[in-house]
Amino acid sequence: MGKTGKKGGKRLKKKDVARMLLDLFQSHPGEVFDIKRIFRELQLDTHPAKLVCMDLLDDMVKDDYIKEKQSLHFQLNTGGQVFEAIFNRKANGKNTVSPVEGGEPVFVAERNSLHAMDGDKVKATLLARRKHHLREAQVVEILKRNDKTFVGRLEVRKDFAFLLTEDRTLANDIFIPKNALKGGKSGDKAVVRITEWPEQAKNPIGKVVDILGRSGDNTTEMHAILAEYGLPYSYPKEVEKEADKIDPGITAEEIARREDMRGVTTFTIDPRDAKDFDDALSIRKLEDGLWEVGVHIADVSHYVKEGSVIDKEAVKRATSVYLVDRTVPMLPERLCNFICSLRPDEEKLAYSVVFKLDAQAMVKDWHLAHTVIRSDRRFTYEEVQKVLEDHHEASPEDYGKPGDHAADPNFSGPHVLPAEHFATELITLNRLAKQLRARRFEHGSVDFDREEVRFDIDEKGKPVGVYFKFAKDANKLVEEFMLLANRTVAESVGKVPKNRKPKTLPYRIHDQPDPEKLRNLGEFVVKFGYKFRPGGTKEEVSKNLNRLLDQVKGKKEQNLIETVSLRAMMKARYSTHNIGHYGLAFDYYTHFTSPIRRYPDVMVHRLLTRYADGGRSASRDKYEELCEHCSAMEQLAASAERSSIKYKQVEFMSDKIGKVFEGTVSGVTEFGLYVEVNENKCEGMVPIRDLDDDYYEFDERNYCLWGRRHHHRYSLGDAVKIKVAKANLEKKQLDYALVKE
Repeated sequence: MGKTGKKGGKRLKKKDVARMLLDLFQSHPGEVFDIKRIFRELQLDTHPAKLVCMDLLDDMVKDDYIKEKQSLHFQLNTGGQVFEAIFNRKANGKNTVSPVEGGEPVFVAERNSLHAMDGDKVKATLLARRKHHLREAQVVEILKRNDKTFVGRLEVRKDFAFLLTEDRTLANDIFIPKNALKGGKSGDKAVVRITEWPEQAKNPIGKVVDILGRSGDNTTEMHAILAEYGLPYSYPKEVEKEADKIDPGITAEEIARREDMRGVTTFTIDPRDAKDFDDALSIRKLEDGLWEVGVHIADVSHYVKEGSVIDKEAVKRATSVYLVDRTVPMLPERLCNFICSLRPDEEKLAYSVVFKLDAQAMVKDWHLAHTVIRSDRRFTYEEVQKVLEDHHEASPEDYGKPGDHAADPNFSGPHVLPAEHFATELITLNRLAKQLRARRFEHGSVDFDREEVRFDIDEKGKPVGVYFKFAKDANKLVEEFMLLANRTVAESVGKVPKNRKPKTLPYRIHDQPDPEKLRNLGEFVVKFGYKFRPGGTKEEVSKNLNRLLDQVKGKKEQNLIETVSLRAMMKARYSTHNIGHYGLAFDYYTHFTSPIRRYPDVMVHRLLTRYADGGRSASRDKYEELCEHCSAMEQLAASAERSSIKYKQVEFMSDKIGKVFEGTVSGVTEFGLYVEVNENKCEGMVPIRDLDDDYYEFDERNYCLWGRRHHHRYSLGDAVKIKVAKANLEKKQLDYALVKE
């Protein structure tokens, strides 16, 4: 490649381009150059010269002279060979370090790891790059240990013990000296912390932090799931003692400071097993023909003061965790189920958004107020749905959905008014909510209305049945007014004139979908005879997505296409930097309506109160840090919930070994097929090693495995028949075997 192209009548050689590149980066050490700017700066205007430049840039990245900040954006690597990073340990030995200042993860062989643990902050050095090999690093110092614990089953010998763990970041069992067992016995589930890992030792050495109980016991296994994710499974006694000191009474002085709404028809609508009632709705007809609708939220911040013992524990938890058979609350039980909970026939303090709506559900006026309320009745969703259906006010599709799987709790009694007594109010709220919902979808809100799998659990925690929870009009009624309240209070702070800076507020944000994933979705749905155009404006993409989701309703491929569509979506999170909420098509959105179970809502309540009193804007850095923590804890809680569902699925199927079920291929990987049983949604894997009629290869782009010899394909969405082969509760793993027709 001696000659490239012409530049000013002179042919450039490769070494000339290399010298020019070196000069460019060295003279601008902090700058990031995109490829077009590089071509422009070096005056490379011929195709061959540009190709040579691209080759050289690739070599310079491999030699770590420059780094690629993002695709085709380059910067001089001033970090040198030594850098700080977070260690990522993998059980398969493919460890990596992720540079603290950003950049691609670098491979670290086990022999070069210094036995660093997952999440440790380390100092690493880049190794000399070998030809045709990956870039490698070596850990030279462990700067800060990650305080991670491991959960597993104890195996106790005469003089020592091991913790056998399924943790995927650890390839070896943990050695535990006899004096560090804390009374643990073989078969106990335990939480263990690694204390050291000598350089020449194969196994890390640890000590028992807590004994959870016997393996297989339901409470033990649920606590083990929480401990696996570093989530609390018990409530600190000192925090509960602080909660016991709180006076639940409401003084006359406090009532005088608030808007008194005790005389307005008010009720809560919740699941049948709910104990913490975050929100209530009130409604009354005004003289000017408008409807006043109050969205009343438990005034948690009145009782939980910033910086208090209870507040610090709430910050740490950031969210309540909902496992299959229990709730692990953010607040002490005395607060969440008694003092703050908007229970019927009790005077309660609330923070309320009060709307004036016309018959078309257009907001004519609204105000925010600290209030005192008294709920007239506690409704379940099923009771409200029955009232709507009895009056032919429910949506047509609701009548076709399966009904409730069990009898409703009996709230009747001499002092409890029948549900029918509130029919006018419920019907009016439903009509208003439907109009709010219709307008939301007109503006581009995406309709992911998915069924949820629930288990019937016996008194020992064993799953004895499966049922499906559908969102009907009663659920959507409550949801719509909560969305309206959340959006309205977010706009009240964030929506300011152009020349003014909005005050700090935690927003609930949701970025636009990944364009590449949308393109993949478009290619995927074609196989089922659907069309989806991934391009266009935000609103056009949303409408195309809604059209697709509407077309698949009731079809056998509905669940599958909804799942693939959801994978194209970004995850919603909390931030003080507002970018709007794509899924809801709101420019401003926050979480205000669930302070009993979410800490961001508590933050929002405090800031709204502060700003209403004329207070200055809060520290953005402080609240951004809290937002990041809350987002991370939300993800951990969701992972724990999925893990508990998986455990119950395996437990539910464990007495069905050998039974045959109809299923659908729900996932395809290089390891095999995931199959979801149609009747109960329990998902298991058919390992690729068991597909012995051919040699199968994984086609990632087309979501399928295909046989080399006979060209048979197993694709996402295929109907298959399976037999339950294994149910491993320890690993939360179901193995299925395909049944040939």
